[in-house]
Amino acid sequence: MTESTNTSPDAGSSTFVLPPGFAVLAEDPRLGPSMVSSLEQVEVQLREAVANSDPFADTTSRHLVEAGGKRIRPLLTLLASHLGPEEAGEKVIQSAVVVELTHLATLYHDDVMDEAPYRRGAPTAHEIWGNSVAVLTGDLIFARASSLVSALGGPALAIQARTFERLCLGQLHETVGPAEGQDPLEHYLSVIADKTGSLIAASGQFGALFSGAGQDVIDIMVEYGEKVGIAFQLADDVIDVTGLQEKSGKTPGTDLREGVPTLPVLLLRRAAAGGDADAAAVLELVERDLSSDEALAEAVAALRASPVTDEAWAVARGWSEEAVQALAPLPDSVVKEALASFARAVVNREV
Repeated sequence: MTESTNTSPDAGSSTFVLPPGFAVLAEDPRLGPSMVSSLEQVEVQLREAVANSDPFADTTSRHLVEAGGKRIRPLLTLLASHLGPEEAGEKVIQSAVVVELTHLATLYHDDVMDEAPYRRGAPTAHEIWGNSVAVLTGDLIFARASSLVSALGGPALAIQARTFERLCLGQLHETVGPAEGQDPLEHYLSVIADKTGSLIAASGQFGALFSGAGQDVIDIMVEYGEKVGIAFQLADDVIDVTGLQEKSGKTPGTDLREGVPTLPVLLLRRAAAGGDADAAAVLELVERDLSSDEALAEAVAALRASPVTDEAWAVARGWSEEAVQALAPLPDSVVKEALASFARAVVNREV
C-alpha cells in the first residue's frame, strides 16, 4: 500500500491524501472533507504530544513523527467514529493520537530488536543515537500515550492496557519462538495478531466507543481490526518476496536475509516436511548464508516462483475477506464501504 501524503499544518500546508482503499471516502462530499480536517487535527496534536522541554528528548521523540507515515490507525479511529449517533469530538481526536503514539513507540523498540537500519526512508533512531536512547525514547512516547489516554476515562484506559499487554506478549513470543510441539504457523499467526492486529483493533474500538455506538458495533470493529491487521502483516510477508523496491520501499528479501520466519517460509517448510522435493530444494536456497546480494537474489527468485507464494497470498486474502464479512451486520453506508475497500486494499499491494 502506498504511503499517504501528509504535511504538517505548521509546515505551510495541511493537505492529506487518503491512502488507497479509501477512494469512496475521499469522493464523499461530506465525509471526505471531515476526515481530512480531523486528520489535520490529529497531526497537530501528535506533534504537540511528542514535544519535550528537554531539547535532546524533543529531537529523538520527533524523529519518526517527522518521517511521515500512513496514519492508518488514526484514520480507522476517525472512520469508526462515524458509526455511532454522536458527532466526533475531542475524545475521538485524542484517542486517534493515542493509537498513533503507541504505534510509533513500538517502532522505536522493534527497530532496535530487528537491528533495522532504516524506517520510512530515514535512518532509525538506534542508528543515530544508539540502542539505549532509542528504547528510552520509545518508553517516553509510551508514557505520553498513557498520559493522554488516562484523561479519556476508565474504559479507554482498559483498552489501552490490554492492547499494551498484547503488544508486549507478541514481541516476547516472537523472540522465544514456538513452544515444543506447537505448530509454527499457528504460533506466527498468534504473534502477528498480538503485534499488529491488537492495535488496529483498538483503533476502531476507540472510534466506535466515543461515537456512542452500541456494544455490538464496538465488537464488530474489534473483530474487523484484528483481522485487517493480520491480513496487512501477511501481505507484507509476501511483498518481501514479490514486491519491487521502488514500489514497496523495501529491498526484496530483507526478511529472508534477516532469518525472519514469515508466512511464505513457514509454508515452504511445511511443504518440504511433507515430502515436496521442489519445496525442499527452494528451502535449501532460502536457509543458506544470504549475506551476498547474489545469494539473496537467487533465494528470492526461487521462493517467488514457488507455489507457496500463491498459497501465501491466498491466506492473506482469506483474512481480508473475513474482515469484510465481520462488517456484514452494519447497515450499508459510505463508512462500511470504505472499511471493506480498505480491508481488500491491504492485500492488493503486490508491487
